[in-house]
Amino acid sequence: MTPRATGLEIVPVAVSERTSWLVVRLSTNVGICGIGEVPFLQVPHNRDKTPGRRLLSRLASFYDLLGESLSIQAYRRAGWPLAVSGRTGAAAAFSAIELALWDIRGKLLGAPVHELLGGRVRDSVPVYANINRMTSKRTPAAFADSAALARDAGFRAVKAAPFDGFPAPDAGAEAIEAATDQGIDAMFAIREAVGAETAVKVDCHSHFDLARSLAVAERLEPVDLDWYEEPLPVSDIEGARTVRSAVAQRTAGGETLLGLEGFVPLVSRGAVDVVMPDVMLCGGILEMLHVARMAETFGIAVSPPAARLPRRLRWRSAPPRTTSKALNSNGEKWIGAPPSSTRRSASRTVSWRLGTDRVSASSCDQTFARCL
Repeated sequence: MTPRATGLEIVPVAVSERTSWLVVRLSTNVGICGIGEVPFLQVPHNRDKTPGRRLLSRLASFYDLLGESLSIQAYRRAGWPLAVSGRTGAAAAFSAIELALWDIRGKLLGAPVHELLGGRVRDSVPVYANINRMTSKRTPAAFADSAALARDAGFRAVKAAPFDGFPAPDAGAEAIEAATDQGIDAMFAIREAVGAETAVKVDCHSHFDLARSLAVAERLEPVDLDWYEEPLPVSDIEGARTVRSAVAQRTAGGETLLGLEGFVPLVSRGAVDVVMPDVMLCGGILEMLHVARMAETFGIAVSPPAARLPRRLRWRSAPPRTTSKALNSNGEKWIGAPPSSTRRSASRTVSWRLGTDRVSASSCDQTFARCL
């Protein structure tokens, strides 16, 4: 029997007060299914409506492009023009199904994905705990508590984004300075909580202009940051080059870029020390490897953010010169209620679940156990 795609199930998973995951499950006629992921949805979403409706529409469109074939190359050829179109959710939807196809390919061949990509190149990969979304109270004390929990759990590096919610440029100098001070205070509190032996990273989520980027970096020098991530919009290549050459910390960025072409300016012009292709946004596993190999050519380190599913559900791949991966410390993980909406096309279906019930992480694992 020739394996073919028969359905796509989309499940929102509420993991914290601020965040949901979106899990994609691609089923086949041979009893094997592949798991993919879409980046965070903000919660609480409207429980009376399908969350991320536009994103779900994009997933359905890419599923239609897949046809019944499980060919990764055929899917990439058919879907790439839409993925790079700039439409909302297109890159994430394309990447999610590409991930699921790799998962299926590995299961059909009885091999982990890294073996399909050339084999293991290292025995371990350093990781860091992203404590940002588990920190509901955005105070220095709360960030310090989250960092201490991560350290006590065995992490040797932590990252936070204490400048989230930064005021708009027209908010006034007083509000902007207050937000700047609070974010800096949070990073000092994190350093004090974890001690000198734990690496500390900060993600600024592109909230600053060039002058503030340089000023904040200087004020954070006593924290001894492992890296200083995206103080400027990722499109500001010249600004990023200026920051990299002027600050004491390593700089990092590129988490939201798509495709090899999207990363060329950042990498070829030396705008960062660490490039961060996100497998859920950059175009999937194969595109992430293209980016990593290009970065290696230019002597730039690679640190892809990790997929966010519980650990037993993730794929394993090995891009060159990977320096670290991010693991999210979100506490308990939940999964939604039974399917509430289904779209059918002959023997193929696209369905989604609304997240009204909350189930523990072990139940989440059991739900997808038949896919592993």
